[in-house]
Amino acid sequence: MSERRDRQGVGRVLELKVPPLLLFALFAAAMFGLSWAAPATAFSLPGSRAAATLLALSGLGIALAGVAAFRRHKTTVNPLVPSDASSVVASGVYRHPRNPMYLGILLLLAGWALFLSNTAAALLLPAFVAYMNRFQIEPEERILAAKFGAPFAVRHHRVDVACLP
Repeated sequence: MSERRDRQGVGRVLELKVPPLLLFALFAAAMFGLSWAAPATAFSLPGSRAAATLLALSGLGIALAGVAAFRRHKTTVNPLVPSDASSVVASGVYRHPRNPMYLGILLLLAGWALFLSNTAAALLLPAFVAYMNRFQIEPEERILAAKFGAPFAVRHHRVDVACLP
């Protein structure tokens, strides 16, 4: 078996397995742990609490708007079973970011990192994005493209946002 095929097989084991809200909780806990274990990486910014609150509230609002859009279109919000989707949502909050629910989670984590005021904690944000892209977003998009074809492809290319969820 080739190394590439083996890596893909191992990687597929994690695809669509960890619910994004559980992943949020795990990353938030890891960020807290890092801020506690690495106090030397702490920083202080004037207004950081207000900015953290704004980031978190923005993230929550975007994520909830994404859920509401899915509910309006009567499609599943279960991220572990994208094959249950009944439609491609391309309006409202889905007009611009490709994955507003995941963007909302990222903004919540960014707000948490700013609240913790710790560089080590903030360094987990790119790891969250990488994990979400590889094990949640890529498999979702593969399944949705196969299920919906052209309507998904048109929306996918219209709102392509590099590297962000």
